[in-house]
Amino acid sequence: MTEISILIAEDHKTVREGLKMIIEAESDLKVVGEAGDGREAVRLAQELKPDVVIMDISMPELSGLVAAAQLKRVAPAIKILTLTRHTDKAYLKELVDAGVSGYVLKQSEPDELLRAIRAVAGGANYLDPAVTATMFEIFAVRKHNLKGQIEGEYLSERESEVMRLIARGYSNKEIAEQLETSVKTIESQKASALQKLNIRGRHEIVSYAIMKGWLQEN
Repeated sequence: MTEISILIAEDHKTVREGLKMIIEAESDLKVVGEAGDGREAVRLAQELKPDVVIMDISMPELSGLVAAAQLKRVAPAIKILTLTRHTDKAYLKELVDAGVSGYVLKQSEPDELLRAIRAVAGGANYLDPAVTATMFEIFAVRKHNLKGQIEGEYLSERESEVMRLIARGYSNKEIAEQLETSVKTIESQKASALQKLNIRGRHEIVSYAIMKGWLQEN
């Protein structure tokens, strides 16, 4: 079994220790580092290159949101799983835009966290079930547009595959490698799909993927 390496970024030591105990009780998970603030999280992630960073949103130096955005720019292959008490729509939208792969509430059961870690490490996006409804609410104002496009102008098979992989957190380069084509071709197919669906940005791609049921697929 391949071991999943994890960096915990959380400013409260007691919480970090609790997370570490939960994680390291699993034979396939290993904590390789701990950070007490956002700036340290970005530095350690670049140094240790973990598979997954568990990032608290509320941290000193750099917030988890800013740290996540910085980390995705310098190390896009690292998956980021945010851990927070917030269920606010604005937080969720900004985190999706920042490129995080998962969102888990601190008040959720430990099993939820473990499922999320394994999901994002495997290349999927993961939303805590408690915030899935909120995700739909974020895009309620555009729902009729999306529905019209879904029922009207269909994506090609390749455009659908590109959208599915983007929603699951893969970069254009990673998608190009998987589909054995060029990054330029992927960018063109992405642009075509966005135009057909009349949607903008990664958060709306994720919303579309939820409606299509793509994030529930294996």
